[in-house]
Amino acid sequence: MGVLARTPRDELEAAWAELAEEVSFEWLRAPRIGLVMVRGRIGATGRPFNLGEMTVTDCMLRLTDGAVGYACVAGRDPRRAELAALFDALLQRKPGSRLDAAIALFRSKQDERRETANCKAASTKVEFFASNAERSGAP
Repeated sequence: MGVLARTPRDELEAAWAELAEEVSFEWLRAPRIGLVMVRGRIGATGRPFNLGEMTVTDCMLRLTDGAVGYACVAGRDPRRAELAALFDALLQRKPGSRLDAAIALFRSKQDERRETANCKAASTKVEFFASNAERSGAP
């Protein structure tokens, strides 16, 4: 589900069009927009604190065969949440090579974007160093 939640809408739309599968479903909970509190930890190990609020869209649907799909995505995009929930339901119903291939593609694109962001961040890193003379206060 995490991979689907992080996948941009255009990639979900393209994969959905490629599947070209007619799917009937009913909403258990139509897409709705809300807020969640994002929590953080200093250094990833400190005490948790409230970082701020984030907008999310979530929904839940049931396919005609009974498979249930759920999605909660960052931002205000009901269609993206719907597509993620449809993929989630289809994966529960019949995991197969086409669906697995789509998820693998989503994952590899996310890894690529993460690596690009890490490289950009690393290129701006400044390393500070002080000699012993500077630490002791000697001129």
